Amino acid sequence: MASYIHPLSDVHAEAIGDLTNIWQFTVVLKDAVIGENCNINCNCFVENDVIIGNNVTIKSGVQIWDGIRIEDDVFIGPNVTFTNDLIPRSKVYDRRIQRTILKKGSSIGANSTIIGGIVIGEKCLVGAGSVLTKSILPYTVWYGNPAVQKGYITDESCLLSLDLIDKQTGDTYYLDGDKPIKHD
Repeated sequence: MASYIHPLSDVHAEAIGDLTNIWQFTVVLKDAVIGENCNINCNCFVENDVIIGNNVTIKSGVQIWDGIRIEDDVFIGPNVTFTNDLIPRSKVYDRRIQRTILKKGSSIGANSTIIGGIVIGEKCLVGAGSVLTKSILPYTVWYGNPAVQKGYITDESCLLSLDLIDKQTGDTYYLDGDKPIKHD
C-alpha cells in the first residue's frame, strides 16, 4: 500500500516504506531512510544521515539530525529535542557528528532533550521534560533534569519502582538480564 505524503510537506527522500504518513510542513531530506507504517507529524525535520525503523511515531515539532538511528516501534513525543554536536559553533563544518541510537520500543516524552552520542535501551521510557545526558539500559524509566533512573518498565508497560515492585498491584518482579519478569 502507498504512503501518504501531505502536499504541504517538502519530502525529497525516496526510501520511505509503505503505509507511512508524513504530515504538513514537514521536511525530509533526500538521503533519509524511513520504514513502514510510520507517522511523522506536522512541523518536523528529518536530515540526510537518518534511519527510522518501522512503526515509529514522531509527534509535532521534532527535528531528527544527522547521525540519529531510530529502531522499530519507537515513540517520540512532541517537541523532543535531539543534539548531534557536543561543541556546536557557527560556520564550523569539520565537526564530529554524534551517533544517537533509540532502541526498539523506547519512548521519549514531550519536550525532552536528548544529548548526542548516547544509546537509549530497548523499551526504555524517558519522562516528559527530561534532559537525558547518558546512555540508559533496556527496560528502565528515567526522568528529571538531568534525568535519573526512577524505576523499570515491563513488556506490558507496567511501571515498577527501583525495587521492582508494581505499586498498583503489589506484584514483585526480578531481572532476567535487563528484562523485568514477574515472580510466580
